[in-house]
Amino acid sequence: MSKPYNDLYIYYVKGRIRNRDAQSRFDSSFIGNWQEGEVSFLFFDRPAEEQVHDLVESDRNLELADRYNMSYADWHGGEIQPFSTDRFFVAPPWCNQPAPEGKLELVIDPGVVFGAGTHTTTRFCLEAVEIACEKGAPDTAIDMGTGTGLLGLAAAELGCGKVLAVDSSFLAVRTARENIKRNGLEPRVLAVQADARQLMEGHADLLIANIHFDVMRQLVASPAFYEKKWFVLSGLLRSQARYVEELFCYGPARLVQRWTEDGIWYTFLASTGG
Repeated sequence: MSKPYNDLYIYYVKGRIRNRDAQSRFDSSFIGNWQEGEVSFLFFDRPAEEQVHDLVESDRNLELADRYNMSYADWHGGEIQPFSTDRFFVAPPWCNQPAPEGKLELVIDPGVVFGAGTHTTTRFCLEAVEIACEKGAPDTAIDMGTGTGLLGLAAAELGCGKVLAVDSSFLAVRTARENIKRNGLEPRVLAVQADARQLMEGHADLLIANIHFDVMRQLVASPAFYEKKWFVLSGLLRSQARYVEELFCYGPARLVQRWTEDGIWYTFLASTGG
């Protein structure tokens, strides 16, 4: 199997585009729509100037703001390569390299969604999940901002019986569902489209959040946050990490381990256990 795309054509449109409308209007070159608030990013594997122009012309609430063309590798920050952690071998489906002996294999096709493992925060989160599951996996986990589903799948492979993978992006959830099926974990991992803040009250022994700080700040302010046993928090820059770490100093959770990349990106593993 070869990688899914060579080049990406991305159209930045101001305004919200319903996924149903996009799917019905565009041809087979359309990959998906990434919605960020009141803007949409339309992905194609071929130029789609005329199709996007027709869409914008048909809706006065839409405005084409910019367009980008880049290689698939550039979109992901480099070629997607297999990599290993202490417990896992993570590889794209177009990789023919066998998993090293003793490693759990996860096959992840990222499509155009973040979470392939190219970013150090994703790998730090994998290590944190491994530590949280060392002495027996938590029964339940919630992966907020799941992206490709990688971290939720890792928790399930390590023994979590029920994992909820949550993302506000329809495109991310669709990608995560495909990866869940690809790894044969449908009975234990469910991917849903939702705002993570709306699910904060739900029960989970392990919470994984590699997510925007604005959302994380609201999560850690919720009393329900501290009802969890384990927390993996990532995607934090220096000042944001300082804010979260102070909560661990004065709150009911203790910091177990901290990872950082060049003092820029931070990941925390914390626990309310003894």
